Amino acid sequence: MNKLIIDAANENIFLMIINKNNIYNTTHKNNKINYEKLVILITDFLGLNNLQINDISLIYINRGPGSFAGIRNSLSIIKAIHFVKKIDYYCYSFQDFKGENNIEYENIPNLCDKFKIKKNLIKPIYMS
Repeated sequence: MNKLIIDAANENIFLMIINKNNIYNTTHKNNKINYEKLVILITDFLGLNNLQINDISLIYINRGPGSFAGIRNSLSIIKAIHFVKKIDYYCYSFQDFKGENNIEYENIPNLCDKFKIKKNLIKPIYMS
């Protein structure tokens, strides 16, 4: 099971892949240019680690507080991935994990389980 963590709410865009054997991560400056190419950053990061989006089973995305543009773009991308690839996601905030000290990104999946963060919480309803 490969998990992808995305945080575009802060000063840097942070990406992490967690699988049963390894943890990989990268950061990029959180600016307008990188917002516009976030899909490319994610795809390139996966490719560097010999993965494709189809290899990801869960996505964890920071919903803020933080950069409005970064949060908006990352949530839009994740909703599109969910719509097309049916990959479930969890929208978390570090504020959800009250009482936890020194939160590390690699602990986000366990914290989402512990604090019962709901899957696919931001789920748009389309009119037909």
